[in-house]
Amino acid sequence: MKASNYPLFTQKNDPSDAEIISHKLMLKAGLIRQQSSGQYSFLPIGYRVLKKIENIIREEMNAIGSAEILMPSVQPSELWEESGRWETYGSELLRLKDRHQRDYCLGPTFEEVITDLVRKDLNSYKQLPLNMYQISSKFRDEIRPRFGIMRAREFIMKDAYSFHLDQECLDEWYEKYKKAYNNIFNRLQLEYTMVDADSGNIGGSKSNEFHVIADTGEDDILIDEDGIGINFEIAKTKYDSHDIKKIIKDNNLVHKKGIEVGHIFKLGDKYSKSMNLSIDNAELKKCNIQMGCYGIGVSRIIAAAIEQNHDENGIKWPVSISPFKIVVIEIDGHKNDPVRLYSTDLYKKLIAKGIEVILDDRNAKLGNKLNDWELIGIPNIVIVGKSEAESNSLTFKKRGQTDKANLSIEDLIKIIKD
Repeated sequence: MKASNYPLFTQKNDPSDAEIISHKLMLKAGLIRQQSSGQYSFLPIGYRVLKKIENIIREEMNAIGSAEILMPSVQPSELWEESGRWETYGSELLRLKDRHQRDYCLGPTFEEVITDLVRKDLNSYKQLPLNMYQISSKFRDEIRPRFGIMRAREFIMKDAYSFHLDQECLDEWYEKYKKAYNNIFNRLQLEYTMVDADSGNIGGSKSNEFHVIADTGEDDILIDEDGIGINFEIAKTKYDSHDIKKIIKDNNLVHKKGIEVGHIFKLGDKYSKSMNLSIDNAELKKCNIQMGCYGIGVSRIIAAAIEQNHDENGIKWPVSISPFKIVVIEIDGHKNDPVRLYSTDLYKKLIAKGIEVILDDRNAKLGNKLNDWELIGIPNIVIVGKSEAESNSLTFKKRGQTDKANLSIEDLIKIIKD
């Protein structure tokens, strides 16, 4: 990718309407632009990060045997009436009518749709367990969208669903999904914790939340000596006390703020019972299917990662989700001159080695280029000018560091690969 024909939309000034650092930096670095209240378009840099996160999630879901699908986002009211949630879900459910005056909603979650999908084809207990997931847009009509994509009305989410003949099988798969979630957040290179949680309007017997630790988080988390997190409200119940200071002191807990980025549930038969999803077991006894659901806020992870990884110059991406691994910045390069030829040759060699690289061949000052890439957060920066072209070398620096090193192309490739 060459910056001269790549849409880069960085801004020098802080946006006036951004309340938290991730919102400010996503706008300044040109990751997103607001469409309307709580709705954002992802620009090329932001979309690359989004796809990196999606791919990590997709790989871990596939690894445990969950199959990817895609369901309609406009859902008929009949399914929600079957589950009993059409009237109880609340004002976050955006309701609409089609030209025939039939009621629909924009899907904030997909328990009803997936239950209907499975009941159409499930005809034997031998088909169980079933595991499916999707990565798609969801819509919740937030009364007060805020903090950019942290609390948006429209957002990207991974939602998975599992179907089982009995509780024992559900318990087994719940642990598989829990392990997959730990793998995902470890690969995302984020500091996080898992906590016991309230199931809310999704329902079910048990649920766990996954929180990225950040000072701007909206959730209060208590973390014990083993690094296990406990939700603030549940901690008060668990320790049978309303004196939070005493709870913390007596149990050696550390109080931190968390951003919820994942939530998994044991639904049991909440939806299968109300929507008539059952099957005969081997003894010909009719059983309501046991269900689990497993969500991850894909777009929210971007904001959470920035809240946890930034400095005064901009974003500091974890390498696993950085839009590019390296940027090559040329100084005063022009068509067919030695600097342009050398930087282009370096760019091609990096691509040949499978390294994600962008070549900044724009007609701009070095300082402006450096400021842009520090703001965007590319972890590795290479500078190529006249002296580097003449000596067949390059100047290398890490994002956020002032120290620079003079390297050969071979040394650079080894560093990036390592």
